Amino acid sequence: MLDRLNQAMEYVEEHLDGTVDPAELARIAVTSEYHFRRLFSALAGMPLSEYLRRRRLTLAGAEVLAGERTLLDVAVRHGYGSGEAFARAFRAMHGVGPGEARRSGAVLVSQPRMSFRLVVEGSSSMKYRVVERPEFRIVGRRARVPLVCEGVNPAIAAFVRGLGREEIDRIAALSEQEPTGIVAVTEVFSDHREEGVPLDYYHAVVTGAGTEAPEGLDVREVPAGSWAVFANTGPYPRALQELWRDVFTQWFPSNPYEFRPGPELLRVNVLPGGEEAEAELWIPVVRSA
Repeated sequence: MLDRLNQAMEYVEEHLDGTVDPAELARIAVTSEYHFRRLFSALAGMPLSEYLRRRRLTLAGAEVLAGERTLLDVAVRHGYGSGEAFARAFRAMHGVGPGEARRSGAVLVSQPRMSFRLVVEGSSSMKYRVVERPEFRIVGRRARVPLVCEGVNPAIAAFVRGLGREEIDRIAALSEQEPTGIVAVTEVFSDHREEGVPLDYYHAVVTGAGTEAPEGLDVREVPAGSWAVFANTGPYPRALQELWRDVFTQWFPSNPYEFRPGPELLRVNVLPGGEEAEAELWIPVVRSA
């Protein structure tokens, strides 16, 4: 797997002055495009699209300083349709516009070429179970919010606060199946997993497929399938974030399963004192071919 990922990174470098096809990267890594994007994001700490943008702007920065091409030529060479768009992107990364950088020989930011190497991890085991579930329903309140890759999602926090205790208790009373009680359900509608892409967030419970939902609540029908269920206890929310990371960087590469598109379910029980929590994460999976 490691060799395949590094071969994919070689492909990136060879195509930075053209089109980098994520489907081809996934083919080189012998996985699905969806899983490759998730795995890359977990390993690199940034979405694939952000890495490509930063690598191109790194190369563009060197060409700007060299002064051998016009700024418009540099912009077009690195995929920008106008000098204005290039200048905005250049300033966002380097903190200075390309014209000023060329005139003053400014200090620029460099995104190093990425490669993956073996670090001995996994000395501690991960506890999981795979559950086959018939179709079920997610019932609760839904909001369309932007994806936030790190830290608290302000839109989700504001949405939950706005529900009020009475509404949350009404939803909680409908819980019928695992994971029991209120669950946080997220479903992203983009393979890219970039900061700001839309996702559906449900503050909800799990019920049977035939359970009628009270008026005013949102329903997500979930088809039958397999789910990998992971649990951990630790400082909140750091332990939860590390659990998600370990699932995609350690568990998936080590087990014959792939992520399948669908809602991800999270049940969190904050322990007394509020500093630690028990978390249970349900990830939709399919066995690898």
